[in-house]
Amino acid sequence: MSRPTDHRNLDLWNLNLDVCYGRANGKVIWQPRILAWFTDRYFSNTPLPDRYNGMTEPEIYRDLGCSNRLYFYNDCFRAVDPPSVKRMDVPSGTDHITHVIETPKGTLTEEVRVTPNSWYRIEEKRWIESPEEMRIFTWLLDNSTWEWNQRTYDHMLTEWGRLGAPTMFMPRVNVQDLYINTMGVERGVYAIYEWGSVIDDYFRALHGNHMRMIDVLNASPIMLINFGDNIHCSTLSPKLYEEFVLPAYIERTSKLHQAGKWVFSHWDGNVRALLPYARISGLDGIEAITPQPQGDVTLEEVKDALGDQIYLLDGIPAIYFDTTFSEEVLAECTEKVIKLFAPRLVLGVSDEMSSQGEIERIRLVGEIVDNYNASLP
Repeated sequence: MSRPTDHRNLDLWNLNLDVCYGRANGKVIWQPRILAWFTDRYFSNTPLPDRYNGMTEPEIYRDLGCSNRLYFYNDCFRAVDPPSVKRMDVPSGTDHITHVIETPKGTLTEEVRVTPNSWYRIEEKRWIESPEEMRIFTWLLDNSTWEWNQRTYDHMLTEWGRLGAPTMFMPRVNVQDLYINTMGVERGVYAIYEWGSVIDDYFRALHGNHMRMIDVLNASPIMLINFGDNIHCSTLSPKLYEEFVLPAYIERTSKLHQAGKWVFSHWDGNVRALLPYARISGLDGIEAITPQPQGDVTLEEVKDALGDQIYLLDGIPAIYFDTTFSEEVLAECTEKVIKLFAPRLVLGVSDEMSSQGEIERIRLVGEIVDNYNASLP
């Protein structure tokens, strides 16, 4: 069956924007993130299933009948260091690399180790491990800016076409920056409670840097802006959220909304304790909230928290795409998510389908969504 409303026949760029901006007449877009399924195969030289031999990734998405959340457009935004700063990578042996940033205020280093299991690197020495290193990083943030790369935008558009609207995610907000980018959780917590004005000045500089980035974002054609923060309450308490994240979110979203941008944040893992902040954070949507049996909340609890104001992006537990669970369980969950959250729904996988997932289950969900959209008046 091939209907005009089916994903294979639609301009998914337009559908993506129409859903987010409330112009889709109730339709849902199916936008699973299956990047891990691809990248693990590429890294391990595992061939794709025979059906997809010779296909590009965009062709596979179209064949599966789904959209893609196009975070590749992140590369259109480039941080610009002051001329006095020099960056370099220094290899050590066959599996260690030291990243170096030389500034007039001192030198910063990050040491990483290559792993045989992934393209990602294991961090052995973080950028910031002392108040003095944080002061140097603060100077760097205060003196750096951002620029737009039109050539990269044009390249991404050529490669991915209209499988979804161009999307990007901003650098992580204050506390999440410490946890994930620069310090690690344990050192980050100690810094927040023990470093006083040093941490305050760092958060000020980081926020100012991000607001300069928003100036560039607002002048760009990209309308869907994510805060890629990986927020979960196992490390970010309600107190820390309210003190640090909430004010930054409100100021960020206010400025982005002035340019008509649609703004959402990435919350994954355990989020129950933070759900009361969903409707007061200035966000249009929240991505990747993971329901039971994978996360710590029910779909009903998520609906109560988001109400009829905030969109849900994703909603189907990633483990339902593994053979541990039957296709019937996956289908039942899909229908429940649609019933609870449509039309304020960008249906996807919470968080990403693993490399062990069955790719044909993506097609199964797509058929359910296409049937739902075709049933609408």
